[in-house]
Amino acid sequence: MTRYRYYTATTLDGFLADDADSLAWLFRQHIEEDGPGGTAAFLQNVGAQVMGATTYMWVLDHEPNWLPELPTFVFTHRDLEPANDHVSFVAGSPADHRALFEAAAGGRHVWMMGGGGLAAEFATAGMLDEVLVSIAPVTLGSGKPLFDGAFDLALQQCDRNGDFVTARYDVVGPMETS
Repeated sequence: MTRYRYYTATTLDGFLADDADSLAWLFRQHIEEDGPGGTAAFLQNVGAQVMGATTYMWVLDHEPNWLPELPTFVFTHRDLEPANDHVSFVAGSPADHRALFEAAAGGRHVWMMGGGGLAAEFATAGMLDEVLVSIAPVTLGSGKPLFDGAFDLALQQCDRNGDFVTARYDVVGPMETS
């Protein structure tokens, strides 16, 4: 069964990037690629990935060879160029494209790469099963949030990898407010 997994890193105060979309804080931290929460092990079960246009543009500007060779869907209203034959552009809500994502994943998982607003849209649509996050020992004070909106999560696992605490949560659903 295809699972939707938000796999990312965050600062201790809950930001993916600073106000200028920089991830410089992330690359100053030590992590063992083969340790708990490592990317290589995660990617073994991924058949497709989705991301927002800001994430996509950052990857192209800073790590152009990093995009895995798997179906990649970028949510955007902009007229962007695909980085390779694996990249497609979509617009609308995640639910509009569920069948497309799952067909592309071929029975494997869909990696919801970022950002926080898009992750929340997936959760609201009932299309986010897990949040896998590596938490760095740094604070930014402001920036792009890890997650937009209020959702209940259930901790399933936590470990240490270098400077990071890695955690895996199941998405329970929207937070009940009283």
